[in-house]
Amino acid sequence: MSGKILASAIIAVALIFGAVVYYFQVFHFYEAVEDDAGQVFLTPLSGEAPEHLVYSEFEGIDADSSPIRYRACFETPARPQELDEVYERYEGAVPRNAPFWFDCFDAEAVGLLVETGEAHVYAAQRNIEYGIDRVVAIAEDGRGWIWEEINDCGDKAYDGTPLGEDCPPRD
Repeated sequence: MSGKILASAIIAVALIFGAVVYYFQVFHFYEAVEDDAGQVFLTPLSGEAPEHLVYSEFEGIDADSSPIRYRACFETPARPQELDEVYERYEGAVPRNAPFWFDCFDAEAVGLLVETGEAHVYAAQRNIEYGIDRVVAIAEDGRGWIWEEINDCGDKAYDGTPLGEDCPPRD
């Protein structure tokens, strides 16, 4: 009989631990990003400092527990065709999943829009943190999404590969 009690206790502790870890990963670490009318910006083709984009309906979340947890959604009157002439495109960006409760950011749907060319991805800011670029995707209908990508230098830095001469020095 004591074996059943011990096994039940182990299972109960494992379930409680799993529930706590799930809660922390999906809910606890995230905080709302305040919209201070400066969250959405794009890097010009000229290489100058990022410029703010006109937008509305901003919703954003972030967490200190990871450099790539930033997600945001917004609407803008700007369209990809006009932005292509002025701002730097970002190739190879793939939206990362957001928590299920952050309804406006559906990574699969955004990824499909990018893949089909209905949304274009732009560099917002390179190396916002070492090895991490913030990117902005804007669809034909004016919906926009922001997330962070690990760039080539970040890939090398995080897997231990020598950085090479094309990467900026680490702080």
